[in-house]
Amino acid sequence: MLKQFLPNEHVKSILDISPEALKARGVKGIITDLDNTLVEWDRPSATPQLIKWFDEIKKHNIKVTIVSNNNEERVKFFSDPLNIPFIFRARKPMGPAFHRAIKQMGIKREEAVVIGDQLLTDVLGGNRSGFHTILVVPVAQTDGFWTKFNRLAERRILNWFRKKGMLQWED
Repeated sequence: MLKQFLPNEHVKSILDISPEALKARGVKGIITDLDNTLVEWDRPSATPQLIKWFDEIKKHNIKVTIVSNNNEERVKFFSDPLNIPFIFRARKPMGPAFHRAIKQMGIKREEAVVIGDQLLTDVLGGNRSGFHTILVVPVAQTDGFWTKFNRLAERRILNWFRKKGMLQWED
């Protein structure tokens, strides 16, 4: 059961994910979380570095869809200037939003990766739906109200993985 929380990969930042590596693995689409994955949960728009990363992803013909549990106003304000499709109030870790994202991108599940900063929403949801999952270190040290509760559970799960020798990285 706990293995459902174990990501396939772990990186420090979304900026560390190269489009070349994704293409080499046959990835044609990215399903990514927004808050604390792409930018801080309280930052309204993309940073210049993130915009450059998105441009590189697009140059490699990799599609991106933002799948967020946040409200439409928040996700739309971030996504629209970048011309990135999005799904708001996704109800992660439930699977329908992930499947809707690949359908909108016109790709197969095996051609997509799910990227996020939370084990209990992004990784669990992606793993349960059969996607390759990549966990990123949260961009901000602070979280929204509900996410704080998830982080407590995540720490326990990560510590269990460490004790079992299942983690290959450090915080």
